[in-house]
Amino acid sequence: MIRLIGYMFGLGCVLFLVVAGAAAVYLVGVTRDLPDYEVLNSYEPPVATRVHAGNGALMAEYARERRLFLPIQAVPDRVKAAFLSAEDKNFYNHPGVDITGLGRAIVNNIQNIGSGRRPEGASTITQQVAKNFLLSADQTMDRKVKEAILSFRIEQTYSKDKILELYLNEIFFGMNSYGIAGAALTYFDKSVTELTIAESAYLASLPKGPANYHPFRHEKAAVERRNWVIDRMAENGYINVEDATEAKTHPLGVTLRRSGPSLLGTDFFAEEVRRQIIGKYGDKALYESGLSVRTSIDPDMQLQARAALQRGLVDYDERRGFHGPVKEIAASGDWGPELAKIPSLRDVPEWKLAVVTAVSATGVDIGLQPETAAGGKVVDERERGHIDAENMKWAYRDAAGERKTARSPEGVLKAGDVVYVEPLSGKQGAYRLRQPPKVQGALVAMDPHTGRVLAMVGGFSYAQSEFNRATQAMRQPGSSFKPFVYAAAMDNGYTPASVIMDAPIEVVSGNEVWRPTNYGGEDGGGPSTLRTGIEKSRNQMTVRLAQDMGMDLVAEYAERFGIYDKMAPYLPMALGSGETTVLRMVSAYSVIANGGKQIKPTLVDRIQDRYGKTIFRHEERTCEGCNANSWANQEEPVLADNREQVLDPMTAYQVTSMLEGVVKRGSAAGKIHITDRPVAGKTGTTNDSKDTWFVGFSPDLVAGLYIGFDNPATLGRGATGGSLAAPIFASFMESAEKTREAGKFQIPQGMQFIAVNRKTGMFANEGEPDTIVEAFKPGTGPSDTFSVIGMDDTMPAEEILRTSPQAQQAVTSGAGGLF
Repeated sequence: MIRLIGYMFGLGCVLFLVVAGAAAVYLVGVTRDLPDYEVLNSYEPPVATRVHAGNGALMAEYARERRLFLPIQAVPDRVKAAFLSAEDKNFYNHPGVDITGLGRAIVNNIQNIGSGRRPEGASTITQQVAKNFLLSADQTMDRKVKEAILSFRIEQTYSKDKILELYLNEIFFGMNSYGIAGAALTYFDKSVTELTIAESAYLASLPKGPANYHPFRHEKAAVERRNWVIDRMAENGYINVEDATEAKTHPLGVTLRRSGPSLLGTDFFAEEVRRQIIGKYGDKALYESGLSVRTSIDPDMQLQARAALQRGLVDYDERRGFHGPVKEIAASGDWGPELAKIPSLRDVPEWKLAVVTAVSATGVDIGLQPETAAGGKVVDERERGHIDAENMKWAYRDAAGERKTARSPEGVLKAGDVVYVEPLSGKQGAYRLRQPPKVQGALVAMDPHTGRVLAMVGGFSYAQSEFNRATQAMRQPGSSFKPFVYAAAMDNGYTPASVIMDAPIEVVSGNEVWRPTNYGGEDGGGPSTLRTGIEKSRNQMTVRLAQDMGMDLVAEYAERFGIYDKMAPYLPMALGSGETTVLRMVSAYSVIANGGKQIKPTLVDRIQDRYGKTIFRHEERTCEGCNANSWANQEEPVLADNREQVLDPMTAYQVTSMLEGVVKRGSAAGKIHITDRPVAGKTGTTNDSKDTWFVGFSPDLVAGLYIGFDNPATLGRGATGGSLAAPIFASFMESAEKTREAGKFQIPQGMQFIAVNRKTGMFANEGEPDTIVEAFKPGTGPSDTFSVIGMDDTMPAEEILRTSPQAQQAVTSGAGGLF
């Protein structure tokens, strides 16, 4: 018997050694290719890039995995408690693998064989970190063994708080949100510190299976799972029973966060910033590197620019009549679900979609598009309203706006038509008929001293069209280009009082003859000063001036101002026949406004990486001595202006003075009513009125815009920069300047002011009528003889004397003759 026992004991020892040896060989094989767990020390997860407005407000986020890294010290205890209760209540006590929990799971799974229940897991938070960071999700024995080994090693290397930090920042919560900070924003639009017990418990329930506990598709299961987590929190002593009972009475309260720009009207701006970051740093940097981008946008000014442009586009469009309904649906029965399916202009919240339910001679009854809850369910309430005939009279005209095609609403709409409406202020249930305009445009506002773009509107609505007409549309600037022709002239010996012939001109090129005309075919006014030429926007004068000084010089200045990269030196280009963008034109005018200093337009002030290190800053100036440790009677530091001077400051002031005349007396007269500060600018109208422009500035703000169809077509009879674009500029500037300190255009030192005759440009005696004070550079002044630039065989001297009383008076009064 003893021998048998000894034999069995020996056999057991041999089997044990064999099993132990086999296990050792297996473990050696398994651990041979274990990943390096020390990489956790340099954990850099994909983090969302956040774009902020100039005032710090969040404007947009970009991420493939919506995640914000949050240090464990910033996670509230109640949030930690929820996750420990849901996932690993013994986390702070086990060495990486919870032996007790593992044994309990094995027993429960054996008991549940054949019950159809899902097998119970026993992975600790440390094991989940090992799996998520270092291993695959394969359900194999090898993976589980590796997971356990790595868990022991991770526990020996990192603190519990560090492991929990890795876990909370890495896990997937559904809705494309990763990490606790991203999940709090996605599901509740809150920071982690603002989460309640119930909200924390719901988020803690998601890692097990976000799709299984979807807040809308599986709301009942989500509430049950959340309540289970709350009960575990109470059971583990993290909260008391009263708090747990109260928390379970709350609804889920999920408020999904809007994924687009957070600030109204910033879509075009945000998209342009996105494109620029990708172009500069690449796609991965934008969506994974956690950049912090501070932009130059002024949110209030952006809204003002958006409102001004939208008003101008709508006013023009409504004068051309009604385009027809957005869509047609059945108006009988419950029209709500069908109407809710139609996408609206989300970035024009002032307008609402509505279905026509009844039409009469006095008005239209409508049903408004019902809201759709976060889960996709259309709400039951149906809101109704009415459009009086008075508030849709504009729709009675045809598409050309030339004749009436209807006498009442019955000739415009019918039941089932889906249209846009806007509520009337102060009148409950009363609406005005609206329609998205077919005409488009763009507006840019800039700080002329820094190049910071303060507002950018790329069209009527980003939801209607994502094409950014401020930066992507290449349009002819027309006469708004003329100031740069005149700037080139005055930088090269001409003065505002120089006289140019305003008369028909022929330019022969091969077999082609080009005969530029003034706007509307007006006859030339004879000899006129440069000021008159720019104020009245005379094409024939501008062509003669460009011809006199040479188009190569004009092209050089156009490129120097950044309007074109390479300008063809042909005479029609002097009238703005080349193509450029609104942003480039506004940048060029900023050079004139700031005294001739080159600027670099920017939408971005600063970019920081995920650690706060600045990797880009628009401001290139340096300040020697600004960071002095102490004061020792030293001089105040000077911020050196190292920008290139691309235009003589005196020339810049001369052009500015002439552009003030455009606003006061010229093609924009009567359109701009700002009285507390000077405003200068220039209209632009292209051939057949396909584009209308206005670009202008006050001492500290430059703005420019154009209006035109995306497929260029005439805007109609009488459409000019003065009639269409200038009023929009005025509307924007009048609102934007209200809160800004008034300033004056800086007069360069040494500038001389001399009274001259408006027509002849010659010195004017005191009391002489029709005079103006002009700015002259030192060493220059009005001519003492009547000299005309651009005289040729098409207009002999005798003809000039006959057609120009001013010229005749200058000769007969002994002015020195006509040259």
